[in-house]
Amino acid sequence: MKQKYWVPAIERANSIIELIANNSSQLRLIDLSKQLEINKSSMYSLLNTLETIGWIKKDKNELYKLGAKLGSYSSAYFSQYNILEAFSFEARKSIDVVDEHIQLGRLIGGEVFYLAREEGNSPARLVTDPGMRYPAYASAIGKMVLTQFNYEELIEIYPEREFEKKTENTIENVDELWEQLLQAKKNGFITEEQEGAIGFCCVAAPIYNKEKQITAGISFTMLENVWIKKQDLATEEIIKLAKQLSANGGYK
Repeated sequence: MKQKYWVPAIERANSIIELIANNSSQLRLIDLSKQLEINKSSMYSLLNTLETIGWIKKDKNELYKLGAKLGSYSSAYFSQYNILEAFSFEARKSIDVVDEHIQLGRLIGGEVFYLAREEGNSPARLVTDPGMRYPAYASAIGKMVLTQFNYEELIEIYPEREFEKKTENTIENVDELWEQLLQAKKNGFITEEQEGAIGFCCVAAPIYNKEKQITAGISFTMLENVWIKKQDLATEEIIKLAKQLSANGGYK
């Protein structure tokens, strides 16, 4: 059902742009006309207008692709993208499903800098708060963000190679970390069970930007007794949330 103040011409223009975007330099006027069921006369007017204002471009073979003007709009959108606002909004949807705390963090050197947290109804008091730093090797978020580096780069980050243990479960050195990172790259997520703090378990997934670089990580954190029940659900939701935040930031 159309909204009260609907403009059909804009809807048709949007359909044209979407079709061209998904079939760059593959469609002529006649192809667009047939696929969208818009008569050739109307399609000509729409295409001519879109081309004149720079939203689409026609090549020498009369095939259409997106124009530079849309590219500039895209850049403007992503430059204003605020991951904290997006996290606050999107994380609540996952919390509605799992009802545990979610954290957002970035890597600074060999440490995670915690940017934000959205809380479920769990009474658990986390050892990390927004604004804090924590060793990345003892954090699910930290490890997930570290997957972007190769072994030599890890050595540069941790030249001492040995780690200060936060609990008896904390990994001891770069080689152990590297093995975990290789597995995390394959899985697309990583779990951490009482490595950062006794009694707490986490699962984290990466957030990518439009350049396909990992810029941050997010994690569910919960008590060990709850982890046994919710691990699979939390893993599914944190991956879903990470993909949504990545898409919001331009990752494809």
